[in-house]
Amino acid sequence: MADLFDTAPASGEPARAVARPLADRIRPARLADVVGQDKVLGPDGPLGAMLHAGSLSSLILWGPPGVGKTTIARLLAQETDLAFVQISAIFSGVPELRKVFDAARLRHQQGRGTLLFVDEIHRFNKAQQDSFLPHMEDGTITLVGATTENPSFELNAALLSRAQVIVLERLSLADMERLAQRAEKELDRPLPLTAEARDRLLEMADGDGRAALNLIEQVMAWRVPGKLDTDQLAQRLMRRAAKYDKSGDEHYNLISALHKSVRGSDPDAALYWLSRMLEGGEDPRYLARRLTRMAVEDIGLADPAAQRHCLDAWALYERLGSPEGELALAQATIYLALAPKSNAGYVAYKAARDLARRSGSQMPPKHILNAPTGLMADQGYGAGYRYDHDAEDGFSGQNYFPDDMKRPVFYLPVERGFERELKKRVEWFAGLRQKRRTEDKA
Repeated sequence: MADLFDTAPASGEPARAVARPLADRIRPARLADVVGQDKVLGPDGPLGAMLHAGSLSSLILWGPPGVGKTTIARLLAQETDLAFVQISAIFSGVPELRKVFDAARLRHQQGRGTLLFVDEIHRFNKAQQDSFLPHMEDGTITLVGATTENPSFELNAALLSRAQVIVLERLSLADMERLAQRAEKELDRPLPLTAEARDRLLEMADGDGRAALNLIEQVMAWRVPGKLDTDQLAQRLMRRAAKYDKSGDEHYNLISALHKSVRGSDPDAALYWLSRMLEGGEDPRYLARRLTRMAVEDIGLADPAAQRHCLDAWALYERLGSPEGELALAQATIYLALAPKSNAGYVAYKAARDLARRSGSQMPPKHILNAPTGLMADQGYGAGYRYDHDAEDGFSGQNYFPDDMKRPVFYLPVERGFERELKKRVEWFAGLRQKRRTEDKA
């Protein structure tokens, strides 16, 4: 007897077929039909070469959502006549893995291999990842793992050494257009959109082919007369949030892009990456801190005002909050991008720290040590020290490094911005120092 939640039809009633999603209906039947991954699937690509050689190794497919990881794995099994088994690291644990390995071992004994596709493989812990190794080594399974996270950080070195990482790319607008045309052919009617609205729809998918097909299916279901323009489309569809993980790969990729755009004196690119991070929900305080770091590392003393500008923008953000305070961060970004660049201070600091680590516990020269006690005075502390203000030009030229250390040079200012003036001062003091030493020897 059916209960209240039983959805099966009553006796004698015909069962209604559930419509398959569009993305499943036009799923490629051959690797040649996969869109957007020609670099890896082409004759000269890593997967194309493997298939041509008739030897498929274990793989890690790394790429954003909706670029064909599952489809490629399924078709690889088809091309190589391997049994296709799919599991997800989100829902599988040790008992499930043991059953999969036992079935694959029995299949292997019967003369057929197994392609084990593991979705979200990065979610398995170290012990679970290690459990794959012996079965990969004895040929029981060919592992194909899929991940959206950087395998270098998320997967064990032992697993990575036994599998080739294949990088899949987000789909371009041209790739999305090819999918749209396939969808129109499958549904036997065109998208009811103007050319501009069609482009906007595909942009909304943000390089995700599955998302694009879901959006197309949604639009097709409206059955509207005529064609919708971009404003009408925007009223009916919400734009997808940009892919951005504040603690993952995308976070580090985008902050790297922002930093290098600033260093490369490109204010437009810097503003774009700043905006991408803000649109993704990044904490503006994190951006304020990183902008300040850029001012110190990449501009330094070529424009000392850059650091002050960042601190002021940071303080303005704290006063105004979002979204008004974000404008101050944008203006700081523009200032940094257009400021003269120098990492001379940064390089000098790192070199000094390196020498400090290597030089142990060498004492400063005694003539620059204070002698607060008679014993210390008897030991020669402070003897021969020359007070710079009493010297000609306010500069004594004495040595301030340990006696046994050859004088190093850390700071080499550049001929840009304010450091051009500092370079003159460094050279002036160096010449005067040499003059004083010559006079002392005479």
